This record gives sequence, structure tokens and C-alpha cells, in this order.
Amino acid sequence: MYPSDYRYTKEHEWIKVSGNTGTIGITDYAQHELGDVVFVELPAPGAKITAGQVFGTVESVKAVSEIFAPVSGEVTEANAALTSAPETLNSDPHGSAWLIKIKFASPADVSGLMDAAAYEAFISEKEASA
Repeated sequence: MYPSDYRYTKEHEWIKVSGNTGTIGITDYAQHELGDVVFVELPAPGAKITAGQVFGTVESVKAVSEIFAPVSGEVTEANAALTSAPETLNSDPHGSAWLIKIKFASPADVSGLMDAAAYEAFISEKEASA
């Protein structure tokens, strides 16, 4: 269910690595928990993000949720399509609804993130304890 070439955080973000750049989004689990997404706030290209810090928000009919950076780096692109169609996060969270692209401050940061199998185990434990 979760792409095996992505890495994941406990805050339910994903990152797809390509050389010294990465594409970041929220997981299917996150969009499901949020419900219908109605607004997305993202940083502009050139903004610096820091691993573990908030870089944007996703607003749904239920709540506003913060998005945390899985790694540190500089934003090279924000997904402008989400401005006019934020609901894409509900229909394609691991594909066309990516949030931002970054240039890594340190590509080694990715090694501390979960692979798909570990993330799926994390989700299963979370659901079992709920």
C-alpha cells in the first residue's frame, strides 16, 4: 500500500529521494485521518526547512494539521496545483498530491526515517492501541 521507494516519519509524512533532492508529501494514513482536505499552506521556493519543524499546514473539514519536515533543506518547488485543488491530497496522496520538493542540507538525514515495511508496522501498532 505504501510505496517501497519512499521513506516515512512518525508524523505521517513521506519523502522520495532522487540524488540530493527529495519530494515530500503526507501519507494515505494522514489524509484518511484528516478527512476532506479544503486548504493547503506551503512554503515558497527558497524557504529553508528544518527536520522535525513545521513547514506548512493542511486544513480539513475536521481540523488544521501541521506538516513536519522529515529532513532539512531548501524548498525548490511547492505544488501549486494544490492551491486550486487541495482535495487531491485525499485522492492521490502518494502521487500527484506531493507538497514540496527540496534540496537536501544533508542527504544522510533520510537514513533515520522508516522504510515502507517499518511504517506499515508503525500504523498497525497505532491502530491496535487505539
